[in-house]
Amino acid sequence: MDFAEFSLICERIEGISGRLEMIEIVASVLPHLLEDELPVFVRFVMGRVFPDWSPLKLGIGPNLLYEAVGYVAGRKKAAVVAAVNETGDVGLAVERLLATKSQTSFFSEALTLTGVYADCTRIATTDGSRSQREKLRVIEGLLGNAGALEGRYLSRLLLEELRIGVGEGNVRDAVARAFAVDASLVAHAHQALNDLGEVALLARQGEEALRAVRIEPFRPVKMMLAQQGTIGEMVADHGAVAVEYKYDGTRFQFHKVGKECRMYSRKLEDVTGAVPDVIEALDRAIPHDVIVDGEVIAVKDGRPRPFQFVLQRFRRKHEVEEAIGRVDLVPHLFDILYLDGDTIIDRPFFERRKILEGTASAYLAPQWVSDDVSRLEEIYADALDAGHEGVMLKTLDAAYTPGVRGKNWIKIKPAVDTLDLAVIGAEWGEGRRARLFGSFLLACQQEGELLPVGKVATGLSDEDLAAIYDLLKDLVIAEKGKEVVLEPVVVFEVGYAEVQKSPTYASGYALRFPRFVRVREDKGVDEVETVDGMLERYERQLKFV
Repeated sequence: MDFAEFSLICERIEGISGRLEMIEIVASVLPHLLEDELPVFVRFVMGRVFPDWSPLKLGIGPNLLYEAVGYVAGRKKAAVVAAVNETGDVGLAVERLLATKSQTSFFSEALTLTGVYADCTRIATTDGSRSQREKLRVIEGLLGNAGALEGRYLSRLLLEELRIGVGEGNVRDAVARAFAVDASLVAHAHQALNDLGEVALLARQGEEALRAVRIEPFRPVKMMLAQQGTIGEMVADHGAVAVEYKYDGTRFQFHKVGKECRMYSRKLEDVTGAVPDVIEALDRAIPHDVIVDGEVIAVKDGRPRPFQFVLQRFRRKHEVEEAIGRVDLVPHLFDILYLDGDTIIDRPFFERRKILEGTASAYLAPQWVSDDVSRLEEIYADALDAGHEGVMLKTLDAAYTPGVRGKNWIKIKPAVDTLDLAVIGAEWGEGRRARLFGSFLLACQQEGELLPVGKVATGLSDEDLAAIYDLLKDLVIAEKGKEVVLEPVVVFEVGYAEVQKSPTYASGYALRFPRFVRVREDKGVDEVETVDGMLERYERQLKFV
């Protein structure tokens, strides 16, 4: 498939709003793709280049893209920035500029889907002192061969923000329809493989191929997620539930086969080299081939420290040995996904817990099972007294569902509600904060699309604003007056008094008295709150009115 054809498909999808029509368009394309094109198309149409489990990252910021566009279009970088600011959309600006580009190669050739993917892989695997120059050269080559419409979607793809509204749910349903297989099998295979592109290849083979899917060590899967709730509701709905401490640490997935051990963060980044002490401890405690789920916390003088201490280690690439002695890192294991060749995510939680207890000789997270609300509240109080965030309540018969945020895991924390939202824009501050961003536009998600839910400007110290500016300054896509549009990469945890219905924001909701809590560097934008989650929070409030 030529990239020009892919671009026409994207343009068609971008022009519609109906979910069923989107699914139908994608489903109609999939059966006609070649073997090597199918997984690439599936990822590209969602605005992704590599599988979610892959360590490969493009690492292309807006500024590098603007420089390449300027070269190919024969314009200064400032003119590119001005065009982006005028349209508010990188893709539309690049489309306009490439319509009159002056650096077209005499030997230009048509871009293909797989050719673009190969160049993206070159970009992601380029490192060293000349890496930025080499990446720029590859991007210039791509844009030099691109037509105007191709430029719209190529530029967005390079920033991994296609903005056509096709999310994972749409693609799962499209794959099922295209190859006449059960949608639940597609969803289950996706949970295990963490790559809808590969799942599409299996779906083409038929349902038996999907049923044969197993989790593979050293190919991390998304972690099961929790939502907020209450102790009373969980007991009323399920009777006896498991209760565990909710740690203020960093989630991890530990993989071991033979003598090889690796650890992955919540964002599925390989952090093995940053935490050799934790790896060694788990290796000693677990003599089997496993994939286990847990959380590592920082401890000093027997008390847990804030999760930032763990993040400092997870991000560290140099002088790791020097950092080990400063704060002790202690892992806590609470689930198991794979044991000695067997995938066990479909077994009920109480069975997985027994397997975990028989597998690991240490570092098991303490757990209690009860249907007594008073007893559960006592454990919650004990957790807070011990310095933890709260407790997790888990249904005993639930399967492990990678990447799913459902009611089988409920988190209980102190009264102030918080939620995680993507930062998609900002506004310049005033006075002594004039050279920093003073407020931030936040968004929740719906089928891969980010929808605004309000702004936050309180709870931020001068030190916070300086650190956040350093984090965001290279993510500016467009600027108009005091407002900037940001590449959606950063996640804020935000406290609030109430969720309100609002016609002002595209999500349909707004937050009353939003307050910045912290940057969630351990979370990706795909983990932010959903519109459905906002609705659940809104409806839960009504019960107490």
